[in-house]
Amino acid sequence: ELKAGMSVQRAIHEGFNRAFTAIIDANLTSLLVGGILFAMGTGPVKGFAVTMSLGIFTSMFTAIMVTRAMVNLTCGGRDIKKLWV
Repeated sequence: ELKAGMSVQRAIHEGFNRAFTAIIDANLTSLLVGGILFAMGTGPVKGFAVTMSLGIFTSMFTAIMVTRAMVNLTCGGRDIKKLWV
């Protein structure tokens, strides 16, 4: 995005938008597997499915909400000419 001539704020926004679909796709696929494990498994397998699903929800929330908030807190509102990443 930066090489395309976008501003830093716009590049960050576009990067998050492009990553959003990949994050959702990967996590929904894993949640589907967790649902299948829960439906077909017994005892410890169901426990694993629940634990895995909770971990996926937590990581998805972190990836979508917390990371974006931290980047916006760090870079938002400032006139940044170049990213240090």
